[in-house]
Amino acid sequence: MVRIAAEWKSQFKTYNKNVRLFLFASLLSNIGMGVFLVIYNYYVRELGYTDDVNGRVIAMQATATALALLPAGLLSDRIGRKKIIISGALCLAVSLFARSLFVPENALLSMAFLTGIGMAAIQVAAIPLLAENSTEAQRVHLFSFNFALNMVANVIGNALGGTFSDVFQWTFAFSSLESIRVTLLIGAALSFSALFPVLRIKEERKVKQEKAGVSGWKKLLTTHRSGLKLIGLFAVAQLLIGFGSGLVIPYLNLYFTDRFDITYSAVGIILAAGQAMTAVAFMLGPAVVGKVGEVKAVVILQLSSLPFLLVTAFTENLWLAVIGFLFRQALMNAGNPIQMSLMMRKVDDSIKGLANSVGQMVFQLGWAVMGPVSTTIVVMYGAYTGWALVFSMTCVLYLIGSIYFYLVFIKRS
Repeated sequence: MVRIAAEWKSQFKTYNKNVRLFLFASLLSNIGMGVFLVIYNYYVRELGYTDDVNGRVIAMQATATALALLPAGLLSDRIGRKKIIISGALCLAVSLFARSLFVPENALLSMAFLTGIGMAAIQVAAIPLLAENSTEAQRVHLFSFNFALNMVANVIGNALGGTFSDVFQWTFAFSSLESIRVTLLIGAALSFSALFPVLRIKEERKVKQEKAGVSGWKKLLTTHRSGLKLIGLFAVAQLLIGFGSGLVIPYLNLYFTDRFDITYSAVGIILAAGQAMTAVAFMLGPAVVGKVGEVKAVVILQLSSLPFLLVTAFTENLWLAVIGFLFRQALMNAGNPIQMSLMMRKVDDSIKGLANSVGQMVFQLGWAVMGPVSTTIVVMYGAYTGWALVFSMTCVLYLIGSIYFYLVFIKRS
């Protein structure tokens, strides 16, 4: 353990100033988002809206992210990563502050759309920025460190979000709405503070000369047909998983409070533990790949998560629900980097960004479509039957997605 820690410390010392500034910004932003997202669904409820509105808010944010990913990626190639990240961070900060204060449904929906645009801009430009400021030898460690840092930040944010709201209510005698609103503003402020380290990044753009008379899209379609086909096949798998994920993941906080009537602090701790398990899960994947290969590893991990998903769906015991949630989180997410590694290995360097954007776009589309479906079912059938149906539908979609992935990619691995 000491040797591993020393290796990471040695790696971190080799990163340039731009990388360190971005990592610090990412830490602040993800803590803020962790605080905000764990408590925001409750804010909508406290305003007097039904969970249908929560579904529309999630759908609006996911739709914006899906729509903005490709344009943001193309713009980042043209005008630079820093400008896109700053624009995204500004959109994110403004929208989070507004969502903490606004009451009308239309305002909540429009600001959720702005949040989605901001998240897409940051998401699509971050990895290229890190890649352009590191050597090939550094990137495996750097990308892993960036992911781990984001998970740690989300753990901190989730735990703080639930705790702050309870502390403000029970210690300072705030109303439930006031305590949640102040907590949301703290999350928004933390997210806004991420702008300052990003502004200090110094980016040197390398202008690429295009050959006259050659259309980029025409060249793409004529020289990368097999790669585009692979991206399309991969997108279908991501869409199926996105549909399943969109039914439950955005509303896990509501599930735990609806079924078990626990405090916001407890929900924050449970979701923080889920983020920690996600970080651990990414350490499991390579070991499974070494034994059975990439495609089988993805399918085994995803299918192994399904029994735990069903436990969460039907149990009325809080501890069983937490255990089911944590193991589902770990096993299902463990396959994600394996899928991405497979895709990045199969497509040409010139369309890796496109592959990444398309995969993320269709996943967000799944959230946009299924968000309102989920909340409608829960409103219609109640806290037990409604959530049981939603989780069961997710299980079926995950099963279909896993089988599809195996049948399509086993011969291409």
